[in-house]
Amino acid sequence: MKNPWIIVLAPLLVVAQWFGAFLPHSVSPAQAQLGKPEGLYYKSWAIIIGIENYVLAPPIPGAINDAKKVADAFRRLGFDEVVEVYDKDASARRLHQLLNDMLPRKVGRMDRLVMFYVGHTGLMQDSNGQDRGYLVPIDAPINNVAKSVTVEQLKEFTRRSASKHTLLILDAPIYGWETTIPQELTLEGRLSPESETERRAVQVISAAGKGEVSARPYHSSRFVQTLVKGLLGGADLDKNGWLMASELGTYLVQQVGAVSNGMQLPTSLRIDGDGDTVLVEGRKAAVLLGAEPQTPSERQQEAKAQYERAFALLQEGKATEEAVERLDRAIAYDPTYGDAYVLKSYVRLEVLPNLDEALKAGLLAVEYAPGNPDSYFTLGLIYEKRGKFADAEVAFRQALRVNHTYQDVYFALGTLYADHLNDQQKSVEAFRRYLELGGTHARARASVDQADRAPIP
Repeated sequence: MKNPWIIVLAPLLVVAQWFGAFLPHSVSPAQAQLGKPEGLYYKSWAIIIGIENYVLAPPIPGAINDAKKVADAFRRLGFDEVVEVYDKDASARRLHQLLNDMLPRKVGRMDRLVMFYVGHTGLMQDSNGQDRGYLVPIDAPINNVAKSVTVEQLKEFTRRSASKHTLLILDAPIYGWETTIPQELTLEGRLSPESETERRAVQVISAAGKGEVSARPYHSSRFVQTLVKGLLGGADLDKNGWLMASELGTYLVQQVGAVSNGMQLPTSLRIDGDGDTVLVEGRKAAVLLGAEPQTPSERQQEAKAQYERAFALLQEGKATEEAVERLDRAIAYDPTYGDAYVLKSYVRLEVLPNLDEALKAGLLAVEYAPGNPDSYFTLGLIYEKRGKFADAEVAFRQALRVNHTYQDVYFALGTLYADHLNDQQKSVEAFRRYLELGGTHARARASVDQADRAPIP
């Protein structure tokens, strides 16, 4: 069967057109999210906010490094969008734009949204004398609530957000949430808790309780260290492969409380709904939480999963460096995975150019995927760009031996003969065959028309 990657490989002159076809279109979540997703969520968002070097408040050494660790953890969990907002980008204006405009506009009703914050917080009293916390942007003083992000504004944001599940994780003590009754954690049953995922939930985990501080020994947050361990498997308390926000909250309360000798006790609350945010699906846990495949079959399966994720990232036109990393992982799991070499050779040719890497992958592609015409087609494009035109011709001809109706290869041959090998007759022959197979490029049409109008000697 023909490799599906063939549908997006194209000659050099039409590469830009390919990328345009797969750029994400600007559609509202309501338009994009009708019906139910194939999995639990259409899209997963992690918003990571870290403020270290305040303008009007003391610095928090190590805050950005902690935030980056959390961002990396959510990437490992497979979140689609990990948005990092650090220091100068975390101004009052930008944070309010994020909460009031960008996220409500982009996050859909079948999405999950996690927001993590590390930075200063403050405390005020409302008109009823109740304590209300707030987050301090980089350009605000700690004791001035006017420019800060208050608990009331955070609650309004969660009400406006369409996301099915919202989880706020705050590396600071912050109070003032009205809560619903928390779900009791059970360690039996719940082997597949999809029913909880169908109900809306807004949950909050704070790093410390009232009157406590979030300790930062050696410029590293104790809460963040425990949070990352929990996200990457430690918080799966019932060991069923599913990691729920309620489990994560319980784990953080237990672990941080124990290591601090009761001096720092996180809080875990549900402030709206009666569902539970899924952080890891049980059936995906082995891959996402880093369990290494052992048998040849498992390694081939993991290689295929990494390849498919890389392919999806490239189709979406984003995270191209991550796509290359995933291709490298696929090859590490299965060094004979020919399609991974094909895709990597093309990416290294056109997306993240590195001709040495492209050639290395291209040669391995023809070795391990000789029945795939894209192996030879891409190798020919690499040779052409390196100025090895005779080698490019050989590679293109080999691609046609595998698939004699591959119209893009005929177009590539037509341009190669015309531009580099000075063989107009072969160029016209290649362009003519390209048009016969349904090609529409204007250059091919003009070349054939000109040849047909030329007088016969």
